[in-house]
Amino acid sequence: MARRAGVALSTVSATLTGARPVSVATRTRVEAAMDQLGYRPNALARGLASRRSRVLALTYPVGDSGLSRTSAEFVISAAAVAQERGYQLVLWPFGVDDADGVLDVARQGLADGVLVMEVHAGDARVAALRGAGVPVALIGRTADEADPDLPTVDVDFAATVADAVAHLARLGHRRLAFVNHAERRLAEGHGPTLRASAAWTAELLARGLDPVQVYAEESVAGGRAALAALLDGPDPAPTAVVTMNEEATFGVVAELAARGVAVPAALSVLAVVSSPAVAGQTVPPLTTLHAPGAQLGRAGVDALLALLGTGTVPAPVLEPCRLVDLGSTGPVPTPAGAGALAGSGTP
Repeated sequence: MARRAGVALSTVSATLTGARPVSVATRTRVEAAMDQLGYRPNALARGLASRRSRVLALTYPVGDSGLSRTSAEFVISAAAVAQERGYQLVLWPFGVDDADGVLDVARQGLADGVLVMEVHAGDARVAALRGAGVPVALIGRTADEADPDLPTVDVDFAATVADAVAHLARLGHRRLAFVNHAERRLAEGHGPTLRASAAWTAELLARGLDPVQVYAEESVAGGRAALAALLDGPDPAPTAVVTMNEEATFGVVAELAARGVAVPAALSVLAVVSSPAVAGQTVPPLTTLHAPGAQLGRAGVDALLALLGTGTVPAPVLEPCRLVDLGSTGPVPTPAGAGALAGSGTP
């Protein structure tokens, strides 16, 4: 390439590695020579020379249900940004409790750093990786939010829940209910479940409202059971339901359809930390507080690269969800509509 471009070997090296500035004209000649000779950098060889793999790992507990479309927004964004920065992103689908598996692969030097998703309050993966000196950044937060050495980006659950409640309050709703993740998630310390639960309770109490909350198994059946408990219980039925559990949300809508409950005429439904791509799959489509997957995927990669490049830890990033109104929330139903809801038990 040096002979073809008419430059020194060191100039070709600088063009490829960015070790020193190269003029635009010289870079153009070198890149033209690369194209003519069909040159492609060898990632393994470059890794041996630089002691870097130019690979970032994202560990996400995919599980039996696979990657949801909302979670995919985080992953796709992170992969795209990593590539823009000259890295490749690989997915490590280890379970949250499989710290040994994550650590074993990380110690093989297959990735320069690890981005962790579905973070738990006391996350064993994070503790194991940091204990081994592996660079780590989080899309999420552990219980130790004040750790100055741990880069974090996350959904602002407090702001998101406040926005959801404010949107429904503007429509006149005062009897609200929240369908959260499965109750076992609380015991496991699942960050989103814990933070959304605490935010819901605080926001409703601050408004002088009853913070009704149910925990649903992450399935259609779980959502149907949760909605049935809200409508058939001894307390007055809610006029609006907020969901943060995508699989259960499908069940909530299915149960309403089975009972002949019109949305939003008889009951409003608002999905939070979801995406219009998911909410648009129901009938009717659901108004959504869209999770900031694209922003947090980008921010997570940049935080990890800052740690790798300069050793600095960027300030934590919190992003609220954005309201996308697809028509499933409306004013409080009239007494006739409320009566129809109260009498909507399944035959």
